[in-house]
Amino acid sequence: MDLPANITNALNPLFVALPPQQAMAQLVVGQGATAELIQLVEGIVKNEAMVGTPALEAALWLYIDELDRSHRVSQGIEDQTGSFWHGIMHRREGDFSNSHYWFNKVEHHPAMDLIEGYDAHEFVDAAQARHEGNPNDLVDLQRREWQTLFEWCAKA
Repeated sequence: MDLPANITNALNPLFVALPPQQAMAQLVVGQGATAELIQLVEGIVKNEAMVGTPALEAALWLYIDELDRSHRVSQGIEDQTGSFWHGIMHRREGDFSNSHYWFNKVEHHPAMDLIEGYDAHEFVDAAQARHEGNPNDLVDLQRREWQTLFEWCAKA
């Protein structure tokens, strides 16, 4: 990912413990993160590079499948970006109609144009129809969605 150096340095321990190509392997989360990953993220969000960036914090909790923590943060972000993270979180918890609600609030986020083949509502519908098998194409799209929005937030 193309991130500012201070954010890359802060995230390095997390990306070593849970590489991006292994993260978010479940479309609908059945089990949250390990205590080790929770502790890593708790430390990262206190890092100077991350303090005051709730969008990145909401994203990190999603990255390790801690949906409740992500939800608490994203619902306090009252803009398009917060609604985007909020919509992703509800999709990942399997609350597909609520995910659509939040993506309707987003309307069109600039990061969406950066994700090839992406339509938020089509993705929600596909996840609803096919989530049980965690098909590779949708898991890959989920990872690209997260990475693209994370990069956009880190640079904003």
